[in-house]
Amino acid sequence: MEVLKQPIAVIFVILSIALNVNTIKFYKSIRPLPVYHALPCEKDDTIVSVFQEGLKEGYNVTIKKDLEPATFIRLKFDSQAAVFLEESARFTSEQDNIQNVFNIILLKSSSDFTFNVRGQAVPFAPPYLTSLKINGEEFCNHPDLKYFRDFPVGVLSHVDRHCGRRKVLHTDLIVEGVNTKAGDWPWHAAIHRHDGVTFKYVCGGTLISKHFVLTAAHCVSIHGVPVIPEILGVALGKYHLFRSDATIQEKEVHRVYVHDEFLYSTSSNDIALLKLRTEAVYNNYVQPACLWNDTVWDRVPYDAYATVVGWGFDESFSLSSTLNTVRMRQIPNMECIYSSPLFYGNFLRNGKRFCAGYNNGTSVCNGDSGGAFAYFVPDIIDFKASSVPGAWYVKGIVSHTLSLQDAAICNPNAFAIFTDVSKYLPWIQNIIDF
Repeated sequence: MEVLKQPIAVIFVILSIALNVNTIKFYKSIRPLPVYHALPCEKDDTIVSVFQEGLKEGYNVTIKKDLEPATFIRLKFDSQAAVFLEESARFTSEQDNIQNVFNIILLKSSSDFTFNVRGQAVPFAPPYLTSLKINGEEFCNHPDLKYFRDFPVGVLSHVDRHCGRRKVLHTDLIVEGVNTKAGDWPWHAAIHRHDGVTFKYVCGGTLISKHFVLTAAHCVSIHGVPVIPEILGVALGKYHLFRSDATIQEKEVHRVYVHDEFLYSTSSNDIALLKLRTEAVYNNYVQPACLWNDTVWDRVPYDAYATVVGWGFDESFSLSSTLNTVRMRQIPNMECIYSSPLFYGNFLRNGKRFCAGYNNGTSVCNGDSGGAFAYFVPDIIDFKASSVPGAWYVKGIVSHTLSLQDAAICNPNAFAIFTDVSKYLPWIQNIIDF
């Protein structure tokens, strides 16, 4: 990805949690009003959640069971959480920052063991309990992942928590730069192809469900013919291109779906889906993105920029070692065509592609193909705080850009062409539902 002349900085917040139990205020001792009660695990009324409006101090979970000293409790949440304990228990190991798992051992017997939970984006998306095991036995087989929305505590009722949302702590605003951190783009995938005895990185992709990755057709075909799935591999949760990360999930490909009307000569209908042989495991570093639909425009600010992520060529025309981003604005097709009528005119004729970017040295480049052109869509229109809650929606797929005259390398001073995902939603849905 071409490095920006004006670097984009991604704003991050690092959370340091001091597990000082003496500073934690529990609702059962101070009894603020009003207090609400809910069952985080449906069908089990011995596990109760207690919380108040705003969730400013998180919420409490009480286990109303007779528990002996040395009882082992394992908690798991759907997003990054901080858990605070009373003096009657301690953690047996460090938090699992990938799966959001906490291991606890009781130091005293208890009939109403209580712990406090706090999240990164309260009150918009508090962490929900997804598993509670006591001495290895599961007591939360049916977690309720929406009960906060049923109470007047400030949690948004219309929010879709199941796509396009980061699970690690930082702000969702990107301001002029290229660097990212692990977990910023948990839906971005690396697609590899067998090259002799090794896998070679070829393109990016976007996880859109537990079994499917969206990418460009030219990434997974040879002269228009889909490659056999056995020569492809997909890496999820990847940040470093040339070395391994603890967060990586390596997946084999079960089937390659290239659009039936993909034309190699013109790259028309440059879209494909990869079905994974085993399902992705969602965690802090692996999540699906949302797919664009025309109703989303109502919540996108008029001056919004989209973001493209990838390991594409930098200013030295070599692949980036870590995941980079570039912000760009979609521009009218005619403006793109005027800049190079022969090239862009051929690409933009069918109305299923669009143009975006700049002509000032900022562009996508070799290696970025298949990645998402995604908009951040806030949950609340005109929300002014830097920690605005929202989700990322895939509007386009990186397809092509104009090359330099003397090399098969992107021209950093040219606009880029993207496949318009919204035009292919029926095709995508038919394959996913098949």
